[in-house]
Amino acid sequence: MERWQNKIAVVTGASSGIGAAVVKDLINHGLFVIGLARRVERVEELKNHLPDNKKSHLVAMKCDVSDLDSVNRAFDEIISKFGAVDILINNAGCLKGGQLVNMDVREMQQILQTNVMGVIYCTQRAFKSMKERNFNGHVVIVNSIAGHKIPVCSDLPEFNIYPPSKFAITAITELLRQEFRGLGTKIKVTSISPGAVDTDIIPDFIRNHANGSLLKAEDISSSIVYALSTPPHVQIHEMMIKPVGEMF
Repeated sequence: MERWQNKIAVVTGASSGIGAAVVKDLINHGLFVIGLARRVERVEELKNHLPDNKKSHLVAMKCDVSDLDSVNRAFDEIISKFGAVDILINNAGCLKGGQLVNMDVREMQQILQTNVMGVIYCTQRAFKSMKERNFNGHVVIVNSIAGHKIPVCSDLPEFNIYPPSKFAITAITELLRQEFRGLGTKIKVTSISPGAVDTDIIPDFIRNHANGSLLKAEDISSSIVYALSTPPHVQIHEMMIKPVGEMF
């Protein structure tokens, strides 16, 4: 991780779960982190868990990644105050139970806006910063095993639009890889696809089906750090992580 010392990393969904774990790990590896979240006060609270000499390495900013104006305001402030985005961790996600055939379409639109468009909004701004500086940065997207295979928990699925949103991320990752190359950069892109993770986002129907076979947020953060730590010629394109004994 030496090449990332004192570089600027932006982490979305930084208020809890995987995002909070990534924030702590990146700061402990010597980066400055801007934690984006709707619950910005919870990002501020993360400072209490950092060593005293690292507290200044975390800046909390309010941002709803599903809202383009909110994303642009946040990234405008980041560029104005810090001058660059060197790493982007697209972690913010949304999962709600329900069926495609009768769920409120506004809730499904929110899932798509967060899981798909939020990644695109933030990646466009990060890429612009990297490309303008000719900097070989890294974009990481927290995907899901549901982006590769639709899990079966019961006879009546409750995943609705979530797997399609993550299948989209799998395709977007490959498109970004091709575009980054075609536009003459060496920016990396990595998709991290966890199985069930013990976080606030996981609904009861998944938790109950998992029977205790759950990953920890720190497991995913460690995987992200590994992908970032690879040498310049190595790109971890897709990493799938499952807990031992997972049924999905």
